[in-house]
Amino acid sequence: MEIYVDFSDEQDKVKLEFDAMKIISDCTREALLAEEIEDSAEVSVTFVDNEKIRELNKIHRQIDRETDVLSFPAFTEEGFEVNPENDAIILGDIVISLEKALAQSIEYGHSMERETAFLIAHSLFHLLGYDHETKDEEKEMFAKQEKVLQNLGITR
Repeated sequence: MEIYVDFSDEQDKVKLEFDAMKIISDCTREALLAEEIEDSAEVSVTFVDNEKIRELNKIHRQIDRETDVLSFPAFTEEGFEVNPENDAIILGDIVISLEKALAQSIEYGHSMERETAFLIAHSLFHLLGYDHETKDEEKEMFAKQEKVLQNLGITR
């Protein structure tokens, strides 16, 4: 299984002090393994500031406030598209506000790396079709993303 990451850091307010590409790749691999998907996959992750994520949240969800992460799944009723150049399934796009992630890492008392990995894992399960509209869905999704972090040794 190969993981292809299209990564972009489009903000200048929070300095990255960890290997974002490694976190993204590792979380993606673990999420796919949790779902028993052995295909190669590609995902796009963009880091932005609060202003940009607020703008995107307003455009795509009609909610005029910043959020920590937005997920844009690529799958359709027919399933995942496959990139013909690398035979990888296309998972979709993740946009994370590093400003919000930093604030949350301080609030929850853990590292910025852990918070970012949590947001990536959370979004990956959205890209894989999970949601948390009901308590049961939330419990299942949160257990899966916590297992990804545990498997990677990224704990609170």
